[in-house]
Amino acid sequence: MVIALCLCALACGLFLTLGARGDWSFVLAFRGQKLVALLVVATAVALSTVAFQTVTGNRILTPSIMGFDALYLLIQTGLVFGLGGVGVAMLGAIPRFMMETTLMLGAALALFAALMRRSDDLGRLVLTGIIFGILFRSLTSLINRLIDPSEFAVVQAASFARFNAVEADILWIAAGATSLATALLWTRHDRLDVVALGRETAIGLGVDHDREARRTMGLVAVLVSVSTALVGPVVFFGLLVSALVHAVAGTWRHAVLLPLAALVSSTILVGGQTIFERVLSLQTSVSVVIEGIGGVVFLLLVLKGHAR
Repeated sequence: MVIALCLCALACGLFLTLGARGDWSFVLAFRGQKLVALLVVATAVALSTVAFQTVTGNRILTPSIMGFDALYLLIQTGLVFGLGGVGVAMLGAIPRFMMETTLMLGAALALFAALMRRSDDLGRLVLTGIIFGILFRSLTSLINRLIDPSEFAVVQAASFARFNAVEADILWIAAGATSLATALLWTRHDRLDVVALGRETAIGLGVDHDREARRTMGLVAVLVSVSTALVGPVVFFGLLVSALVHAVAGTWRHAVLLPLAALVSSTILVGGQTIFERVLSLQTSVSVVIEGIGGVVFLLLVLKGHAR
């Protein structure tokens, strides 16, 4: 844990200072805002993935399996189709962020409320999420064929996570929501330890498994909705972080897994973005490379049979 904390602090320090020239007050303010966005997304993705895998009892699943990324892209495409590129730009950062977050969170909570009523509904929940994801992607593909080709670039830009154009107003809203959800999730770390043992064992130990699963999934929905609305879809990054954390943690206790996941995730995202921007002088987002590596990790986990 101490090593992870030191590495995270080093990555943040290098991100803020490496290659900096000119007025330090401007440089630190500009880079600091971007650093906060990276830390918010890293924390939200890591914690939501670890908690989601605990509740589902499956190490190869991520919250994206519920179709959050597909719904986000459908919302973006629908906005461009209905309002046009200029209309979307005039909508305003805060109203757009609140609308996207509300729609994704509402869809997730409605799905959880409808399906997680009995002990056998968790599997059905995952399958339903996969089906909705396919439906959302199909609708997005259909609308993409109907919008003006000159405005398709707006939709295309929203298809990848982006950290260079985060509005300060929505950043602090997202940071506040993420901090609150993280604090609530931390208060339940001991219950998550019991939930990870399985429903029958949890009930035998006096924990209401179904209620804890619903509450945890609600917090997962908040974390994923906020991070996706803030920077865009991040699909396999959480899976990559979860695999690394479980490999190095040496424990199943969430008092260790949750903070370690946040630190590892922040180190990878901030360190990778530092290398891309400061060393390689690339303008693209590191999320593209991380998503590719995460996809390879997903395939390896499937082939090795690490379903639990």
